[in-house]
Amino acid sequence: MVEARIICTDLAGLRAQALGLAEAAGFAPNFLPLGFRPLWRRIPTNFWLNPRWAVDAALFAPPIPPVVIGAGGAGARVAAALRGKDAKAVAIQHPRMALSRFDAILAGRHDGIEGPNVIVTRTALHRVTQARLAAEKEIWAPRFAHLPRPLVAVLLGGSNGRYRFEAAEAKTLAAQLADVMRQGAGMMITPSRRTAPEVVAILRAALEPLGAWIWDFTGENPYFGMLACADAIIATADSVSMVSEAVATSAPVFLARLPGKSSRIGAFMDALAQDGRVRDFAGRLELWDTAPLDDTEWAGQELRRRLGL
Repeated sequence: MVEARIICTDLAGLRAQALGLAEAAGFAPNFLPLGFRPLWRRIPTNFWLNPRWAVDAALFAPPIPPVVIGAGGAGARVAAALRGKDAKAVAIQHPRMALSRFDAILAGRHDGIEGPNVIVTRTALHRVTQARLAAEKEIWAPRFAHLPRPLVAVLLGGSNGRYRFEAAEAKTLAAQLADVMRQGAGMMITPSRRTAPEVVAILRAALEPLGAWIWDFTGENPYFGMLACADAIIATADSVSMVSEAVATSAPVFLARLPGKSSRIGAFMDALAQDGRVRDFAGRLELWDTAPLDDTEWAGQELRRRLGL
């Protein structure tokens, strides 16, 4: 099996994209989290004259495998520096540098780039496969059997510099979710690491008395199980990765829009709405027939073909 060195900051979204791509391509992933030398973390990557000065030397340690995958701006810089005769460099997301520095680039259509070495996907890459969902459903369906149907999974993000998800937004969302529960739906909710504690507290106070199940970060992570068991999914619209994972299921997906603006993230959400795969959440649950939207498996196979591996 071809080894792939994966380099990115240790963020769940980037890590999931890189691992999902490697798995879809049939590579053996070796994840190396980006470690920055003192002061360099604060310097934008476009000022890195030599990435070797900015990051841990272990990222450049030989032997360099046949494929190096860099996710995000910093990861892409390191991958480009490791490119050589026997090492293909792959970037995930717009690398913010010359596209010719890479053998292949995996970019979402919302990234707005194209070229002979660019593979464009409708969603972010991820690790949600139909096989994984089936396996997780076997595990989690009995644990969620006490909740009413239709069963709604709520995926919570958090404030991120572009969108705001604080107490005011939590109170609005809690009231809407409570209305859905009073109409007979079951509710399972997972915060993310970015979800503010006050947001979780507001949702707990409003929804647990109505029977909602809210993960408290103890025990097994229910995320894939929730995706597998949901009859519908409501996701805050601040994360491309989280919504990409949601639409890879067979469930209808609703977007809980948040105050703020990101042209890139907004374009992604709007494109899915135009495709009919998602709808904005307005406090009502309306189910419709839909199918998984997932380009990860195709992208992995297309990457392998283009690299000639």
